[in-house]
Amino acid sequence: MRKHDEPRNKRLLMHGILIVIALALVAGRIATVINPEGDAAFLSANDRSRWVTVAALVEQQTFEIDELISIQTDRGHRLWDTIDKVRHIGEDGRLHYYSSKPTLLTTMVAGVYWGVRRITGLNLSEHPIYVPRLLLLLINLPLLALFLITMTLSIELSSAQDLAKRLAVIASCFATMLTPFAIALNNHLFAAAATSLTLYLYLRASEKIHDSFAGITYRPTFLVWAVAGMSAAFAVACELPALSMFALWAVLFALLMRRSMIGFLAGAGLVAVGIFGTNYWAHQTWKTPYAHRGDGSVVTVFSSKDLEAADTDNELRATLEGSLQRLDPLSGADSIAVRKLNGDAAEFEVVADFHQDGRIEQQQWKVRRGETGGENAKWELVEWDDWYDYPGSYWRTGRRSGVDRGEPSRVVYALQATVGYYGLFSLTPIWLLVPSGLIHRISHGPRDRRYLAAAIVTATVVCFLFYVARPEIDRNYGGVSVCFRWMLWFTPLWVYAIVTEFDRLTDNWAGGLVVLGLLAASVFSVSASLESPWQSPWLYQFASFLGWIS
Repeated sequence: MRKHDEPRNKRLLMHGILIVIALALVAGRIATVINPEGDAAFLSANDRSRWVTVAALVEQQTFEIDELISIQTDRGHRLWDTIDKVRHIGEDGRLHYYSSKPTLLTTMVAGVYWGVRRITGLNLSEHPIYVPRLLLLLINLPLLALFLITMTLSIELSSAQDLAKRLAVIASCFATMLTPFAIALNNHLFAAAATSLTLYLYLRASEKIHDSFAGITYRPTFLVWAVAGMSAAFAVACELPALSMFALWAVLFALLMRRSMIGFLAGAGLVAVGIFGTNYWAHQTWKTPYAHRGDGSVVTVFSSKDLEAADTDNELRATLEGSLQRLDPLSGADSIAVRKLNGDAAEFEVVADFHQDGRIEQQQWKVRRGETGGENAKWELVEWDDWYDYPGSYWRTGRRSGVDRGEPSRVVYALQATVGYYGLFSLTPIWLLVPSGLIHRISHGPRDRRYLAAAIVTATVVCFLFYVARPEIDRNYGGVSVCFRWMLWFTPLWVYAIVTEFDRLTDNWAGGLVVLGLLAASVFSVSASLESPWQSPWLYQFASFLGWIS
């Protein structure tokens, strides 16, 4: 062993010990995870939406969740029901409920459950505590290990000094809000692990190229580029705004080595097939449920004096049923059901039953008022395309409360998401070093590393502005969760950014104390959130305790 390798080997040994401790910490929480009712290992409507689909897909061979969400425990608790669901006409021509979550990740988890069920004979629907725990151990622990190992390898590829690298690994293991999400089924851990893998593959290729006379002797296999493309695309499958970073990854790899593009795009294409293929399998459309939140095209326009004369909603509904029976699309219907939609506007859901080939099939429309006023008022029959509007929908019946109501002010939203109760900087203070770290990396080092830093800045700004620019209903910080969770997939990119700042600050004792304070505060936030990722941030809870929030 070379003498100068000894400090590095000791450092790597310590990295390994820290990773094992972090994995053991999360494993312990997974082994005891339980909901407040004490009857399942599901912690919120969010992960319950995924679990119920996993159970339905393996046990019933369908994405339809109607049967499972209707199950009640002895105490009347609907164990499997969730607000994160949609309703639309299924493959059998009838209305069914489905999870609103993207389908690829859920299908992959179902594949693991299928194997566990074949080996153990245990059903998720019959053992909602221990089977989810087992699956989380088999899925989340390897994912967390992938994130931590690739993150550590990326840190080791930096030019920082020994102490800075050690501190960066400590931050990765214990100081980011990704750790609380490792105890529940969610998309954020998947996306962060995929992003960390892509980052490592890029940095490793960059290092190899510089070590081989500008890449003349470096001949990586097709598989390396394909895996990079797959991991970058899989992050998009888990976090759609990661599409911005995917495009930047493609540019970065192309600039690094042009011939990498064939493998990169091939790997990404394979993931794209999975994204759209599983979505079509589940919903018989290429569009995700999130894209079905409005009205379809106008089918026909009609007028009725009787409709204008109706005084109450019941009279209007009864009169409307008679008027609809005279329209061509509904003239052959066996029955027509009309539901008044929530809100002040005169809008109705129309569901008609038709006999088709010996079975009853349903069709769905929306009726809305067109031109208003007078006897010649027009009504429009439009194609139904709001999958989130169904009887009792949390999202359409005025039941939304707390952060789910949305923040009216974009300025307030931006402040709360950065330095407020849900703040990136207030909950994870080590991120305060990210801006200066990225500025330093843009202006120093090899060209490909400067390009990478610029790409991280671009993607960070684009994604944050995307969330701030969303409609009010979507400006909810990710719902009830311990942080502004939609930016969690940036964790490996931001840890990479702060390594140089750790290096610079630890050159003197004052800077070292700053780093220590930022790390301690960040670890505190993680520790306060380990009970469940689906709770309000500790800052929000503390402010509520003090009476600052009504």
